Formats: sequence, structure tokens, C-alpha cells
Amino acid sequence: MAEVTTARNLLRTCPLCEAVCGLEITLDQDDHVTAVRGDKLDPFSKGFLCPKGASLGQLDADPDRVTAPLIRDRATDTWRETSWAEAFDYIADRLPAVLAEHGKQSAGLYMGNPTAHTVAGALYGPALIRALGTKNLFTASTADQMPKQVASGLMFGDPLVVPVPDLDRTDYLLILGANPLESNGSVCTAPDFPGRLKALRKRGGRLVVVDPRLTRTAKLADEHLFIRPASDPYLLFGIVRTLFEENLTDIRVEVAGLDEVRAAAADFTPEVVAARTGVDADTVTRLARELAAAPTAAVYARIGTCTAEYGTLTQWLVEVINTLTGNLDSPGGAMLSTAAARGIIRSKPFQVGRWISRVRELPESMGELPVATLADEIVTAGEGQIKALVTVAGNPVLSAPSGPRLAEAFATLEFMVSVDRYINETTRFADVILPAPRPLQVPHYDFALLQFAVRNYARYSRPLLPLDGPSEAAILATLAAIVSGQPHTGDPLAALDEMVIASTLDSVGMAQRRPDLHGENTTEQRIDMMLRLGPYGEWNEDRLESDFPDGLNLRVLLDNPHGIDLGPLRPRLAQALRTASRVVELAPPSLLADVERMRAALTERAPDFVLIGRRHLRSNNSWLHNVPALVSGTNRCTLQINPADVARLGLGERAVVKSAAGALTVVLEPTDTIMPGVVSLPHGWGHGEIPQGVASAHAGVNANVLTDDSVIDVPSGTAVLNGVPVSLTPA
Repeated sequence: MAEVTTARNLLRTCPLCEAVCGLEITLDQDDHVTAVRGDKLDPFSKGFLCPKGASLGQLDADPDRVTAPLIRDRATDTWRETSWAEAFDYIADRLPAVLAEHGKQSAGLYMGNPTAHTVAGALYGPALIRALGTKNLFTASTADQMPKQVASGLMFGDPLVVPVPDLDRTDYLLILGANPLESNGSVCTAPDFPGRLKALRKRGGRLVVVDPRLTRTAKLADEHLFIRPASDPYLLFGIVRTLFEENLTDIRVEVAGLDEVRAAAADFTPEVVAARTGVDADTVTRLARELAAAPTAAVYARIGTCTAEYGTLTQWLVEVINTLTGNLDSPGGAMLSTAAARGIIRSKPFQVGRWISRVRELPESMGELPVATLADEIVTAGEGQIKALVTVAGNPVLSAPSGPRLAEAFATLEFMVSVDRYINETTRFADVILPAPRPLQVPHYDFALLQFAVRNYARYSRPLLPLDGPSEAAILATLAAIVSGQPHTGDPLAALDEMVIASTLDSVGMAQRRPDLHGENTTEQRIDMMLRLGPYGEWNEDRLESDFPDGLNLRVLLDNPHGIDLGPLRPRLAQALRTASRVVELAPPSLLADVERMRAALTERAPDFVLIGRRHLRSNNSWLHNVPALVSGTNRCTLQINPADVARLGLGERAVVKSAAGALTVVLEPTDTIMPGVVSLPHGWGHGEIPQGVASAHAGVNANVLTDDSVIDVPSGTAVLNGVPVSLTPA
């Protein structure tokens, strides 16, 4: 049963970005969405709604989505619909045979960004990974946030211990390479990010934005500073050096490596970094003094800095500054969320490079290899060459570097399965497409995103509409059964869930007295168990204080369908640390080694032009471009360029942009909101001849024709998508 507020007004959480906004959805008698509003009674989002959420009904009813399993005839490159039973039988006949011939390491798995927003991705993706038994796991993380997690893992011992700015209480916020008025926040879960920033300023706080573009967020700020792309760590090092030089440090947590950080920063004087960044020396010094003097302050950097050459160093220096100014794990500073559902409790300190990729010998991080080497692993012959690939909710041809090379690689695979709602630029190479259900047919709980929320909160949404096929959880569980050699008929999902429940209860000493669990199915029972074992949970004797003194469980969330406020962020770093020393490691050796690479680059001549990406409020990577309401207005695939550069180069309405990887002819959008020497192209466009009418009519160009999969952020293996050297000529 769905939660009902009136006859046909139903509640659920929006699954389309990281803001986790509550929605109130009106359905007509034919189960069509007629209206979407923000849920004003949600204690976290309080009625906030963006254009993506408002269009959920159009996405749910998209006539171009795949509605039944498809099998591709390779000889004619045509598709035919089939039954679920035949599709799974076909996969069971083909996929294990490929792996039997070439070995388990011939399998690859790619999981796209939407899996972070689904119950199925969080709970059943790991089961598929284990079943495949391959080290060839790739996700969107290494084209997105992996530097932040690697930096956190090395400093705090756990890559999921990621501080977020305490937005609602901070007095000073410094933002680098992020545009939350367009993105709604990223690795910083904060519904109504614009309202929270306005409230910061209204209470007398200060907002400073550092970005090569005058973004919507920068226009809201007290101060915007242009900075040369990919030079953020130089600026941050200048701030660190000033904090040391002027005795402005106020460290309030236990740390190791302070002297090493001081020594590493010595060469990065404000004058030196000014020459590299374009931010003058006096401003660098002033920023350090302001951060130190503010009653509370936080530094926050995101995708523009993560997907750059020194992405991990930037994220490391962000937390170094938060620590040096006394703002780490302190109200109003950079704090840790306390998610309600019990997740994996790390027993050993995080490390990078437990194995390496076969071709380029790139280290794994968090169990996955860099997506920048996926094509290498497919096209390079030898033992362990990827011959079979499974993709889940991803389109790396558009989202990963060297997209055309990936397309060529996918065409050579012996077998490919895609779990996806669309035939897109990636899934068109699959032998089988298994369609995930409509958004309104699935449950929703944000396992991943609530770990990075700016306020502690929990909300569970049951499906609003019944399934007309297997759930996404059942699809992944069945694929796991197939590659494990287990029967794929019957109910693999229930069998998997029962095994997980039993092993989890055994790990906490409850196996002998298996309690009854709430839930209409085994997936809900797993969620109930995780809530009961969590920090606010019914079974946790040391549970944190909340408005529910008997503790949380699934029934409590079902009885509170608008969501539950669990209070402001609380200091908890001491309990969360998993470093061997049990203190914050300010100077991880691998990052100090990368500082030497960065220091050496000081003598290199900067390129005349560099390419950066940009966010659109009505876009999320490539998968919302078939929704008519989301591809109109300013949501355009144009190359933003400073008018002075247009005049200097004699460019017209279009130009040819070339990089080391490729070339594109693009439509120009002259604007003085971007600094000279920088051009900006949005991410996720370049739609090919695919059966998506709206997306094909608004194809745009693929920015990842210009990115180079041979260039990565060294410590994390993350693709470099910002600060790409390019040249421009008239079209």
C-alpha cells in the first residue's frame, strides 16, 4: 500500500538528484501523474521543488522507455521484445559460457550514477559484484567524486567518513568548483540549497565562491573570485601556508603529520600561487585570515575540482584547512552525518591499490578500477581481457572520457547485458536489455545520500504503483544467481535476502533468536533490520537521542511518511575514525608524494585555452534529456566563451574545438560570465541515432570526445574532465 494523504495524493522521495526532496504526487484514475508538488510537511525539504522533480511524471510515462526485455540480433542490429523468462534463459545460456571459456576476470561490470539513488543499487549491486567474482568493477565514481572519498579514506581511515558543511549553522562558507544552485548539491545532501545559502547571508554570514565562471551560485555570493581551472590546490596551499605563517591555526581534534603539512606548504607563498591561479596574493592572504577569524567556517569543493588533474590533493587540502581553523567536527564547520540505517562497519583502515588494472596498472579504490581504463581492458588482448560486460543504469559512452573509444570497445565484446530503461549510446551495444521499472513502481530509501546530509534525517517511500514485471532488485538478484551457477527460476531475491538477514543477525549475536521483521517483502525486512541496528535503532542499546525513545524501525518510518527529522549534525569524528593511529592523518604519504608532481608543474606554461564542464538545473548527466520540459530554455548544449576571445580569434557563431583526444564543431555562446582563456561545454549530451525522440532532436555534442582517458588524477584514478587543454578555430 502507498502512503495516501488524500484520495489520489501520494507521497514519495524524489529520486532524480542528491537533494532527496519530499514530493506530493497526484494521480488520476488511470494512474497518470497530473501534478507534482513539494511536500511542505517534509521536515528536511519543506516543500522545495526543482524542475527535475516537477517533471517526474513525464519521466515515469516516457513513451520511449523500454517496457519489455529486448534481445538484439547482431547480424541485423535489430531488437525484438521477449519475455522475462526467455531473456534470463538467454543470458544463462550465453554469459556463463563466456566466463567458463575465458575465466571470471573476463567479466566487467559498470554501474552508473542512478544506482546511488536506488534501493536496488545499494542493496543488490554488491551481490552482483560478489557473484561475478571479477576485479573489473567500474562505476561513475571515478568520473565524479572518488577524489573526495580517497582523501577522506586516507585521512580518516574510511572513505565514507566525508565531512559536509554544516550549512544551517556556519558563519562563513568558501565554495570551490561547485554550483549547488544548478546541481542542488553534490556529496552534500541539502534540499533547497539556494534557500540555505540565502539564510546564511541573511543571518550575517559570508559566502565566497571560487570558480572560472560567474555561476548562479557565484551571483548569489558576497564575493566571487575567478580562478584558472584546475589550479584550486595551489590556492588552498596558499591559504594553508598563510595559516601557518601567521599563527592562525586552532586545531581541536587529534592529528598526526602537522609538521609534514607545514613543510609541504612552504613553497606555496601567496605570490607564487597568485601567478598560477589568477587570484592575487592579497586575496589569498585575506581568505586565510577570514577563515581563521570567523566564529564558524567551512570549505566545500566539488566536481569542478574533483575531476581535475589534482583532484585528490584539492579534497585533502579542503579538510586540512577545515582542521587547521578548528572547524572539523565542530558545529557550523565541516561535520559528519549520522545516517539512520546501519551500513558496513569498516574494521581495517582504508587503503588504495589492493589490486591494479591489467593494462595500465592503475590502482583500485573502494573496490573499483578507474573508468578511464575500461576501454583498455576490453580492447587489449591477453589473459583477463574483458569479454563480457554488464552495465546497470549507465551511459559511459557519454559520461566517461574518450567516449568514442569506449563505443568502439563495446562493439567488440562477446556478450553484453544492460539493465536500463532506455536504448542509449551505450546500451545499443548490448545483446540483452533488461528494463528497470518505472520510478513510481519502486521503493525509495537513500542509503548513500543520507550519509552526506547536512541534517540527520530519514524517510522511506513505498512504491506508488504495482509492478508489471520484476523489480530492479529481482533483476539484479537473478543476474547474480545466473553468474553464480544457482537456479535463476523461483525467487532468487528472497533467497538472497534471507541469506543476508541471517548472516547479519549472526554477526550481531541474534541468529539464535531470529526476530520478526517488519515489511511486506524481504527487501523491506532488510531495511527494517538496518534501521533497528542503526545508531537510532530499536536494537541499539547505545542509540542516539531522537523523538522516538523506543528507537527506529521501518514501522516508525511508515507511520511518518513525510520523513523524520533526527536533528542537527553532531560531533562524532572520534567514533568514526578508522585510521591505524585513531587520529586524523593530516599528511598521508601518497598525497605528499603527489604534491611533488604538483610542485613540478609550477614551471610549466599554462595552455592558452582550457575546457571545463557545467551543470544545468534541468539536467542530470544524460538520462533526463528525453523529457520535453527539461531540454528547453537555457538548458542548451553550447560552448560558453568570453566575448574578448571570440573577437581575438575571429570566431563566428560556431567554432572547431580540438584537444589531444578529438575535435568537435560547436555552437558558441559568448558571455562575460566566463573568464578569458576558458571555455565551457555541458556534460551528458551528444545523443546519437537512438530511439529517444526528444533527446535525438536535442542531440548536442559529446564533451567526452575532447577528454582523454590517458589523463587522470593519480591518487584516485579519476578522469580529468576539467582543465582540458584545447584550441579553437573558426568553423
